[in-house]
Amino acid sequence: MSTAAFWDKIAPKYAKKPVPDESAYQATLERTRSYLTPADHVLEIGCGTGSTALHLAPAVTHITATDISSQMLAIAEAKLSDDAPSNISFLQVPALKPLAAAPFDAICAFSILHLLDDLPAAIAHLKAQVKPGGYVISKTGCIGDMNRAIPLVIRLMQLLKKAPFVNVFTADALEAAFRGAGFQIVETGHFGKDKTTHFIVARRPA
Repeated sequence: MSTAAFWDKIAPKYAKKPVPDESAYQATLERTRSYLTPADHVLEIGCGTGSTALHLAPAVTHITATDISSQMLAIAEAKLSDDAPSNISFLQVPALKPLAAAPFDAICAFSILHLLDDLPAAIAHLKAQVKPGGYVISKTGCIGDMNRAIPLVIRLMQLLKKAPFVNVFTADALEAAFRGAGFQIVETGHFGKDKTTHFIVARRPA
């Protein structure tokens, strides 16, 4: 099963799931907004059903939100009601596809970097798509910091076609990958009880 087909299949169920830790999610949004300005054009990769883009849109000029799944994006588009922000463009493209609108003032990559098979290549791509002086803001599940049984469970679920590809790395390795690509790490940490989901704000030097 292709990556797009996997996410297409689970999109309806995914859309109905509540946020696991609402306070941690709101803290992530708050910290993210603190790095954005009203003049910014922001890219969000792996936007899923569009909720985060909708929350961040009032803080910026425009958000281009991308995802590989047509079904996820159909749900996202359905959220664009009359009272929704009008400054969002949803695009069905792979996470690492160069976009004509680049470079962006900031890029958001939430719950996506661990789903990409080449972490250094992914971060190098993000650097190429963000303006000098701009930020890449990410929140990533670091499977390498979790219980050692977790990768085995994920592998079993993949064999049963109940889980996508998952890249296993630690928070230290993730930070090292950003530094290796030439980013300056401005902020790191986590929100809520889950200490293995790592928040990073990385700045491309001007």
